[in-house]
Amino acid sequence: MIGETCDMRPLQLDFGKEHRPARPLPASGYSFIDSLRVMSMSCRAKPRADLFEACALLHVSRSASQAAHMEALMRCLDEALGKAARLHAPGTAEMTFDESWLVQLGRAMSRGDDASISFLLRSRVRAEHRRLIRFLLTRVVESFSLV
Repeated sequence: MIGETCDMRPLQLDFGKEHRPARPLPASGYSFIDSLRVMSMSCRAKPRADLFEACALLHVSRSASQAAHMEALMRCLDEALGKAARLHAPGTAEMTFDESWLVQLGRAMSRGDDASISFLLRSRVRAEHRRLIRFLLTRVVESFSLV
């Protein structure tokens, strides 16, 4: 042990490479995340909404549009996560961790994979907000083919 030498090499990091998802994302996946990005940008100037109030209003109006659910989701996402969600500008090929999480959650919802949905929600969303985020995202995902 003492006096022995070991062959140590520096860690090679290549920051020039673009992050690519482990599984290729279908075009509908990019359409989904770009729609969320556009809605997020339009919500920046609007006041944050209380998640419970937003969902209560949407439950009353069964005919609420996908855009209304998407707006409620993007206005309340920070509250549910307990921190500001990071989303890139529309059209950006690279995805943030928050965007990748949203896409994976949307894909799990499209497949009806309850175990993955539960895991993804438990990993990031505060317990009191999980049911409401699931409700909002389920309504948004219905318009996209993410499988």
